[in-house]
Amino acid sequence: MSCNWGTELWDQFDNLEKHTSWGIDFLERYTKFVKERADIELSYAKQIRSLSKKYHPKRNREDESRYTWFVAFAATLQQLNELAIQREDLAENLNAQIVCELTRYTQELKTERKSHFQDGRRAQQHIESSWKQLESSKRRFERDCKEAERAQHVSDKIDLDNKTDGEKARQTAQQKQQAAEESRKDYVTSLNQFNQDQHQHYHTLVPVIYQRIQDMEERRIERIGEAMRSLAEAERKVLPVVSRCLDAMMEAAESIQPRKDTRQVVEVYKSGFDPPGDVEFEDYSATMRRSISESSYLDNRTEERRQSRKLWPFIRKTKVYAHIYVSVMVNPAACTLIYVIF
Repeated sequence: MSCNWGTELWDQFDNLEKHTSWGIDFLERYTKFVKERADIELSYAKQIRSLSKKYHPKRNREDESRYTWFVAFAATLQQLNELAIQREDLAENLNAQIVCELTRYTQELKTERKSHFQDGRRAQQHIESSWKQLESSKRRFERDCKEAERAQHVSDKIDLDNKTDGEKARQTAQQKQQAAEESRKDYVTSLNQFNQDQHQHYHTLVPVIYQRIQDMEERRIERIGEAMRSLAEAERKVLPVVSRCLDAMMEAAESIQPRKDTRQVVEVYKSGFDPPGDVEFEDYSATMRRSISESSYLDNRTEERRQSRKLWPFIRKTKVYAHIYVSVMVNPAACTLIYVIF
């Protein structure tokens, strides 16, 4: 449906001025919105980059890099850093493609709007001046007609009373009538001029000026639509990279192998020793037996203690025992000699 502000809104100059001013305010507000959106993206990217740096390994430790869960987390941090880069690129595009362009366009739009409404005010002032001229000539014509009528009434009355004064009154009446005729001509001229100016104002000047304002408003609305599309397009451009980063994070998570990591723990910490055997029963009631000699009893206790040390090498009763165990671990061949010394 087509519309023309010049013909349909010919008497709404003030409302059009308010509407277009509100439109420019909205354009500035939308520009501010995109600017703040870009600032949020930059802040988000900075925080993500800082988080990735904070939890990234300070150095490549061999014991950590053996495990799939640790490698997966390091890969996730790398992809997180890449996401931060994409957010920075998005913020840069928003500032360069939308914020700067809309700021420049807003200034141009303000200048154009000011020019159009100045033309409208000049046209309005011209028609108002023409109307004032018409009103002035009309009031003068009305006044002269009333004065001519009064002069004629006086002249007619004097003719009846005094013929000498009547001649003078007739001359005055004629002069007033001539002045009224001149006023009538001026009034007619002013009326024709006003009608001509009014026709030109409402059928030529106003439609042209209002059409320019309408075109300006449509361009403003179209530019807002383009800015919104640019915003969505800028966001869409980073989505493929963001999607690849998320896919890489998923692959890193799926690469975690619990069984492999537990086997790795065995390879790192396995000592190679066999578990200790059963602990033998120590018969303390043997001391009550009179048939066993004291020397035989002492020999049995010494042998039992030696066997106890071999079964539980990790029990550290004294520093001497610990030293003996370490010596045995280092040089099992010297075990007999060490026991003899002890």
